[in-house]
Amino acid sequence: MRRNTSDTKTITVGAPRMDIVRYLNTLLAIDSIEDVSRNGLQVEGTEKVHRVGLAVDACLASYKAAAAHDCQMLIVHHGLIWGGLPYLTGAVYRQVKFLIENSLNLYAAHLPLDLHPEHGNNARLAKAIGMENPLPFGTYHGIAIGIEGMVTPERSVEALSHALAEAIDVTPLSLPFGKKLCRRIAVVSGSASEIIGEAIEKGVDCFITGEPKHTHYHLAQEAGLNVIYGGHYHSETLGVKALGEVLEQEFGIESVFLDIPTTV
Repeated sequence: MRRNTSDTKTITVGAPRMDIVRYLNTLLAIDSIEDVSRNGLQVEGTEKVHRVGLAVDACLASYKAAAAHDCQMLIVHHGLIWGGLPYLTGAVYRQVKFLIENSLNLYAAHLPLDLHPEHGNNARLAKAIGMENPLPFGTYHGIAIGIEGMVTPERSVEALSHALAEAIDVTPLSLPFGKKLCRRIAVVSGSASEIIGEAIEKGVDCFITGEPKHTHYHLAQEAGLNVIYGGHYHSETLGVKALGEVLEQEFGIESVFLDIPTTV
């Protein structure tokens, strides 16, 4: 993934905005998945795209970083429009104003990016820990958004946490309440702590997710389940990075990951 610097710029031919949008819409099958997020092109900007910014969240910080890196499109996991925009006031007004004034395209991919079998957040997390024979896991509104599978040889919670840390650049929070060595692992990125019940019911050895929830501490302890929390933000960085790599190869444009972490 190429990065722009202040003293060196690589000039690319660029690609039409709608060619990129149509490609992503098809790749992620955004129309086939029910989601509270309005996935796809949420705010229209300039027609020609030379450089794409990649971020987890739609916020002023990510917009300003994209503009500073001379990006014409920003692709995010958590978009600006969730169901609809009832009012263009306050923070929403300021965000939309900045996007329009800077001709910055905003594209969002929420659940479609979580569950994509190759470029999705969960697929990339599963690959990072060496998961084999992945199967759908983690039912959310009738859709399996996560992955479960085996690791060979069996690995300790510490080893799994280390592999996760290497992949997403964070120190995970671990609850080592289960087996010393884990073989069957389930992965669901982001705010998926509620799916812990399915992990217990299916008897996985370790459940890896993003954001922790206080009440699940005792639930995991009493069930004898190992849990690893990688953080909501950090567990959802791999998907947008993957999309940047795909667009570089498909359209010959540049991409830059805009790292704007939160504390959760």
